[in-house]
Amino acid sequence: MDFFARPSLASVKRLLSEAGLPNADLSEDSMGHFLGLGSPEMPEGIVGLEPHGPVALLRSLVVAKGRRGSGIGRALVAAAERHARHLGVREVYLLTTNARGFFERLGYDRVEREVAPESIRATTEFSSLCPSSALLMRKRLPGDH
Repeated sequence: MDFFARPSLASVKRLLSEAGLPNADLSEDSMGHFLGLGSPEMPEGIVGLEPHGPVALLRSLVVAKGRRGSGIGRALVAAAERHARHLGVREVYLLTTNARGFFERLGYDRVEREVAPESIRATTEFSSLCPSSALLMRKRLPGDH
């Protein structure tokens, strides 16, 4: 699988829109911590990371409709976690409305929204884009911290 950094904003927004996922807060600047898989012109999947010191928000994981179930999502999450560890991140948080089982299989646990660090609660995704019914999940990353 071929990963690439900084997918185009247009391709990220297209994939997210097709999947019904939020993208209103994304800009060219936010692409610095996004990864794609496949070709930069037509990515098969993308994932984003919003690092905030020792914590990060995993966001915008999406796989193109015809490629779901092929391991792309797992590979993208693993790549985002490697990137997070490289940045010194110790905990990755995410919000989901319908992928709890997928993320539990990858080692994420459901946590109450109140336990999220202030930097995660202050993100646009946490504070306004995702519904309050979205589950907050967390994974503590292994490594020398």
